Amino acid sequence: MENTKQKTFELSVRSTTEELSAIRDFIRQSISPAGITDEAMDKIILAVDEASTNVVKHAYHYAKDKEIKIQLELKSESCVVTITDFGDSFDPNEIPQPNMKQYLEEKRVGGLGLYLMRTLMDEVQYTSYDGKYNKLVLIKKISA
Repeated sequence: MENTKQKTFELSVRSTTEELSAIRDFIRQSISPAGITDEAMDKIILAVDEASTNVVKHAYHYAKDKEIKIQLELKSESCVVTITDFGDSFDPNEIPQPNMKQYLEEKRVGGLGLYLMRTLMDEVQYTSYDGKYNKLVLIKKISA
C-alpha cells in the first residue's frame, strides 16, 4: 500500500438489493488507489456484500425505505469497514458454524454470510446498541 495517512470514505444507501452493486463499487473505488492487492480487495468486497445482504434480508426484512451506512477507513496496516443499520439485531454467537460437507451434499443455498465474513476478514465485530442501531466492523490487515 502506498504510504498514506488514514483516509475515510462514507456511503449511505437505501436498504434494497439493487443498492448492493453501488456498495461494491463504492468499496472498490475507495480501495483501488491505495494499492491493496486484488485478492484482499475481493475478500473485502465479498464480506461487505454478504453483510449488506444480511442487513437487507434480516435486519430490515426487505423494507426498501431504510438506511444502510457504510464507512471505510484506510489505515496504514488495515482496512476497516463499518456497516451501520437501524433494524433488528441478532446474536452472532447463536449462529452455528456450518458443516460445509453437509451443506454441499444438500446443495443448500444461502446461510453462509457470517461464516464467509469470518473466513475472509481478519476481525469481525458486531454490536447492537439498545435496539437503536447495529454496527458491524470488518477489519482486513493490508500490510505485514
